[in-house]
Amino acid sequence: MRIEVSQRRARIGRRHRLAAAARADDPVEVARDLVALHASDPPTVYLALFARMAANADVETVDRALYEDRTLVRMLAMRRTMFVTPVEAVPLLHEAAARTVAGRERRKLLGFLAEAGVADDVERWLAEVEAVALRAIEVRGEVTSAELAEEDERLRQPLVLARGKSYEGRQRVVARLLLLLAAEGRIVRGRPRSTWRYSPYRWSLAQRWYPGPLEPWSAEDAEVELARRWLARYGPAPAEDLRWWTGWTVGQVRRALAGIKPVEVELDGGTGLLLSDDLDPVPPVEPWAALLPGLDPTPMGWSRRDWFLGGYGPRLFDRNGNIGPTVWWDGRIVGGWAQRGNGEIAYQLLEDVGAEAVAAIEMAAAELHGRLGEARITPQFRTPLERELSA
Repeated sequence: MRIEVSQRRARIGRRHRLAAAARADDPVEVARDLVALHASDPPTVYLALFARMAANADVETVDRALYEDRTLVRMLAMRRTMFVTPVEAVPLLHEAAARTVAGRERRKLLGFLAEAGVADDVERWLAEVEAVALRAIEVRGEVTSAELAEEDERLRQPLVLARGKSYEGRQRVVARLLLLLAAEGRIVRGRPRSTWRYSPYRWSLAQRWYPGPLEPWSAEDAEVELARRWLARYGPAPAEDLRWWTGWTVGQVRRALAGIKPVEVELDGGTGLLLSDDLDPVPPVEPWAALLPGLDPTPMGWSRRDWFLGGYGPRLFDRNGNIGPTVWWDGRIVGGWAQRGNGEIAYQLLEDVGAEAVAAIEMAAAELHGRLGEARITPQFRTPLERELSA
């Protein structure tokens, strides 16, 4: 069975809620359909949702889901990357990805503490500091890292990261400890200290943050289910794309795929996998335009992107492989965009897309301008084209 590129692009329009008819009113519904939203750069979450939601959705709509209803949650998960996901998916992502991240983070922190010479028994030292931090968060209800650091001088202990490397840095114990406790699922990032466009965040105990008990998963079942959800939204795709997206080992990918038994299909340039109950063609959608933010979950859903990226990677990615703001037309990337200091949304098309597409892209840019209002967005990971356009 062969799946044409046009069919893969139609699936993006429908399943990633980018076609006009596929837009949603609920940010939780969008996040669920994408499995999780990239959140390394705080504005990405909002801009990714704006591109997929009804025109009246705004910052308050997203904030309500994150901080009042608490139906969306920030967490470290796949590839040690920050994501926003529906609260019911937290145990799934924890067992399938975050638990491994947490184990690595604990080992790294113990190594940093040993190198710093904080104590002969660094595990005991860390356990004591953890208890201090958790007790302070419980008493305060929520706390910033700066506030927590005042609780105990050990939390202010400096650590040297990547000693001797060109990127050597320094960080206090409190920052690494909060990262570890969050990866272990014991604390949760709450509201940002300033605005929705910036971190750091306030921290709360997980057991107090969630609106109710969460259903536990076994690691094996979680891996199978995460692979199934990814294939349902990003398939057809090669197993190598799943491995990249999850950060799993080859063995984990094989076990997960064995649990769902996908069907192999022919794609341009190779083969891919589809769920066995997802072989019917997806109906075409009306051509659509979208301005997606840097690190948007759609372009970050695959490692092999030629079928929608073309040859535009050098101008749209930074040196570390982070994609910047992109302009889409009917399931493929055709340019990039940026916000200028005066609030204007400037974009550049990298090919001739025709008058219909240009008109639709103009409307998408005007819609984004209206949603942002007085807010100014500069991506954390800047790309060549974004820098050119924002100047």
